[in-house]
Amino acid sequence: MKIYYEGYGCTLNQGETGLYVNRLLSDGSVLVSRPEDADLSIIGTCAVIKKTEDHMMRRIEELSRYGRVRVIGCLSAIKGREISGGNIEAVDRKQFQQFQEYLDDTSIVDAEIMSGIPINQGCTGRCNFCISHIARGKLVSRKPEKIANQVKMIVSSGKKEIRISSLDTAAYGKDTGYRLPSLIKDITSIDGDFMLRVGMMEPRNTMEILDGLLEAYDDPKVFKFLHIPVQSGDDDVLRAMNREYTVDEFLKIVRSFRKRFPDMTLSTDVIIGYHAETDRSFDLTCDLIEEIKPEIVNVTRFSPRELTPDFEHRPRPTNLLKEQDRRIAEIHGHIVSERFSALVGKVERVLITEIGKPGTMVGRDSAYRPVIVEDSVEKYSWHSVRIIGFENASLIGSVID
Repeated sequence: MKIYYEGYGCTLNQGETGLYVNRLLSDGSVLVSRPEDADLSIIGTCAVIKKTEDHMMRRIEELSRYGRVRVIGCLSAIKGREISGGNIEAVDRKQFQQFQEYLDDTSIVDAEIMSGIPINQGCTGRCNFCISHIARGKLVSRKPEKIANQVKMIVSSGKKEIRISSLDTAAYGKDTGYRLPSLIKDITSIDGDFMLRVGMMEPRNTMEILDGLLEAYDDPKVFKFLHIPVQSGDDDVLRAMNREYTVDEFLKIVRSFRKRFPDMTLSTDVIIGYHAETDRSFDLTCDLIEEIKPEIVNVTRFSPRELTPDFEHRPRPTNLLKEQDRRIAEIHGHIVSERFSALVGKVERVLITEIGKPGTMVGRDSAYRPVIVEDSVEKYSWHSVRIIGFENASLIGSVID
């Protein structure tokens, strides 16, 4: 069978899509590069906000013009019955657990399509704005040996960047007792030349494993990269969101990581325009961003999602959101300029991970910062690179070895 695929959304969603495609490849299917040449098109969908859902629905309809379409991911779990019909079939919520079990023993035939390895399904949180935990259900952690086996297959293929992902990687093992720090140590003990990037962690679960996590991150195979969403700098808004942590608890995590790994990369997420947000709330969020100085800030406008407690609420006015976007972008621009300027002239050890724009390759340093170099180097090679500048959120380097 000839298959075509597209994956959207978070690393978990894309990793799940990659696993499914690999399962079909191991069963004898072959990949094609155009949907019109395929017997089956697979689309891994995202439903985090309404705008994304609308885009997914349009794309499903477009793909269906070429033939059979199989829909997986969060949107299929939420609206599988609505989506299915004609030559479109979706993995709905009732089929979801069976689908995950089907993927569990997948052999990695094509490592390049693996954006990340899912380590657990579901979430322990019940945030009032979030539809993802409704789509994914209760927490189910994969067995560590199954994860390790897939890591070994990817490493043996020659790929050197391994990502583990879920809605909340810090929740891994809360249902089994075998927590994330132990899994990280299992992975880094695997023979081979590779680096591990740990996916997003929610503060409430990160607090429970903080000491062990810091110790696990000491391993040189772990990128010093922390993605931890704060969503708001105001405790009142966090309570309205049902986030189950305080700003001070979030700060404890960030300060602990910054103290242990001063050169690390910090990524965080904020929601603007939330119905409980006030002007003061937003000011507190901006103050927090200025304090923690994240290299990456993902800003999302509040989007009421059906099936969630917040569906009845409306976001704040659009003109206000535009100004909030602008203000955060300005603050963040100053932070990146300050932190990246301090790196100019330094030599970093860089792993080349992808082909960039014409004439360039892109690598990652030990803190997972993107480094752009000339294309005279090979993918998955290591190089000493002198940082000569930066552009937007990427460093620019010159290979010196």
